[in-house]
Amino acid sequence: MANSYFEFKQFTIHQEHCAMKVGTDGTLLGAWASAPTGICRILDVGTGTGLIALMMAQRFPEAEVVGVDIDGEAVSQATANAAGSPFAHRIRIVQADIAEFSVEPFDAIICNPPFFIDSLTCPDSSRTLARHTASLTYRTLMQSVKRLLKDDGLFSVVIPVDYRSQLLSESALADIILSKECAIKTTPQKAPKRCLIEFRKHPIIHAESTIETLETYPGQRSEWYQDLTKDFYLK
Repeated sequence: MANSYFEFKQFTIHQEHCAMKVGTDGTLLGAWASAPTGICRILDVGTGTGLIALMMAQRFPEAEVVGVDIDGEAVSQATANAAGSPFAHRIRIVQADIAEFSVEPFDAIICNPPFFIDSLTCPDSSRTLARHTASLTYRTLMQSVKRLLKDDGLFSVVIPVDYRSQLLSESALADIILSKECAIKTTPQKAPKRCLIEFRKHPIIHAESTIETLETYPGQRSEWYQDLTKDFYLK
């Protein structure tokens, strides 16, 4: 059974009322995603516990961060987590369907989207919302990004490698262009399992592509991962 809370260096995530608990995907994305330095506005789509919103608030001390989730219990949990953090004055949590969310555009958008496509849904409705793309399709996500991202903004996402082609197809339809990508291996011998991808509205000369490893051997985190997350994990 997952712990009811997860303690980071500068904040604590309580997660007993959230379907999706703190995990490597969200932590990776929160530590990797880019945003402008200085005053900016960041949107966390499907905020869940508020983990990524809090990580972005820590990394970008002049940013205003908005976390959006369709699930009421997740919104209550994220609101409490934000309120208990040093960044409470800069984080706002909103219950809304991203397809209908309408505010001024953001400098950066972050999303750890649902990751099951065409699979059996869970009887628990909260877990279905959090885990299955029936609750947030890649098309809805990319069209929402097109509408809510500033012209020079950045959109960052983490997805399973198997779903990369579907996401890129939807990004092409929305005229959103891949600018940076990091494929993640669990161990050096295995093929990549996850992709961290950054998109923009306009092309750049050379898109950056890298491959990184989470563990150098089972139980030992790689130097890359330790360096990426050193400002967050207690150990």
